Amino acid sequence: MKRPTIADIAQRAGVSKVAVSYALNDQPGVSAQTRASIKAIADELGWRPSSAARALTGARARAVGLAVCRPARTLSVEPFFMELISGIESVLAPLSYALMLQTVTTAEDEIELYRRWWGEGRVDGGLLVDLREADPRVPALEDLKLPAVVLGPPEAAGRFPSVWSDDGASMRDTVRYLATLGHRRIARVAGPARLAHTAVRDAAFHTACQEAGLPRPTVVHTDYTGEEGARATRRLLIAPERPTAVVYDNDIMAVAALSVAQELSLHVPRDLSVVAWDDSPFTQVVRPQLTALTRDIAAYGAHAASTLLASMDQGSAPSVVATAARLVPRGSTSPPPRTPSTG
Repeated sequence: MKRPTIADIAQRAGVSKVAVSYALNDQPGVSAQTRASIKAIADELGWRPSSAARALTGARARAVGLAVCRPARTLSVEPFFMELISGIESVLAPLSYALMLQTVTTAEDEIELYRRWWGEGRVDGGLLVDLREADPRVPALEDLKLPAVVLGPPEAAGRFPSVWSDDGASMRDTVRYLATLGHRRIARVAGPARLAHTAVRDAAFHTACQEAGLPRPTVVHTDYTGEEGARATRRLLIAPERPTAVVYDNDIMAVAALSVAQELSLHVPRDLSVVAWDDSPFTQVVRPQLTALTRDIAAYGAHAASTLLASMDQGSAPSVVATAARLVPRGSTSPPPRTPSTG
């Protein structure tokens, strides 16, 4: 079936295409009765305005772009992104705004994608995730004059409003908790070092360990996948002085760590305490349930969408500080053994 056009509506209503255009765009030139009749016929035929036509007239696309520079398979197993998108959609969908989501392989590809979306009138604004230090996407989108919101630290957001939470405070709380339990050797399996929020967590982790009088900790950077998380865990646990506690930057890697501990005949939490950053169903269905840093990720996405809409309407919007992640102790953490076993 071909898409209904203005010509189809004009033929059914017995009026000119110009009259149909006036009626559908709520412009003067037709009577109220004719306008109502034309709109009723348009609804009956299932007519919808063309995005290309809207772009030519300068009308809004009623769509928001989100490009993710990660492998597509990551999105299918990462609860964070699913919860984030659900929060974004909770704001956009009731207003009949669409979310344009696409994965890319490089920052350059992402910039080009936004340039194309904006140039073709496909989106009215964009959301930037996984902010890097000195991120090239920020000045590129500023040059495009594309309304955007950064999900990340404000110091990396340029002139754009940001939605962020204090990851540093959450990390310091986690280290203090583990140190209070008696852990002296605490390691961290982190996300990519290039990401701005990873740098924030790295700095807070080192500072908190120093303040607690702990030896200089080990940090291993990965790509967030379970495979890399397991590999990093294995290297840590076969080291001569293995850690008694490990903090993971996402739930997937923390769950993978349980399998590695079992493989090496280490008991969690008696021999190894495990903490996951970002609570999820995964952290609660495994045994033992994982101690985790929890936050309302859907609310995070909703804040981002609302801030972007405000920026699009008003030309600017204030940044939003979301509630920091809080530690929820569960069965994967306990005081360390007095004499750590060698496995």
